Amino acid sequence: MSIVKDTPERYGLVSRWLHWGIALLLLWQFAGMGLKLLLGRSPIVGLFVGSHASIGTLLLALILLRILWALAQRRHRPRHDRGLLGMAVRACHLALYALMLVVPALAVLRMAGGQRPIRLFGVALRDAVQGEVGWMTAPADLLHGLLAWVFLALIAGHVAMVLVHQLVWRDGTLLRMAGRSARARRRP
Repeated sequence: MSIVKDTPERYGLVSRWLHWGIALLLLWQFAGMGLKLLLGRSPIVGLFVGSHASIGTLLLALILLRILWALAQRRHRPRHDRGLLGMAVRACHLALYALMLVVPALAVLRMAGGQRPIRLFGVALRDAVQGEVGWMTAPADLLHGLLAWVFLALIAGHVAMVLVHQLVWRDGTLLRMAGRSARARRRP
């Protein structure tokens, strides 16, 4: 039995690392934007906001990797219920993946089409340029923030459903993302 790949009983090491790593980076991003709304400009907010583009670009790369890995593992992963509830679960996961991809992609598109210098993790990738590329910046200006907050609402729903699975239904769903099978939980 491989601990790296997914199985019908649990998610493998790669899926778990990508899931929890992306979750922590998203927490950093949303905490920073929340603090910016609450506190305005301050040194602590500057720490978060100053890393927003770098972390967002890293997130996009990890999300692309996560999508490729999920597609490669799709036949091995734990299955969702059939019927209406299963369809709802699949639709919510599809929406999560779509927003997980679209939100940072819009920001990277805006960064590439903008006039500002591009620095990621302290590395200068481009100096300031003359002229903004409107077709690149306009979609992100319009949608990045709005879709990010919709994404946060979906994440909150996702976390709430994990709690329902764990505390109410006690079906081992959280254990599968922790690397243990639901069957292992039921053993005496």
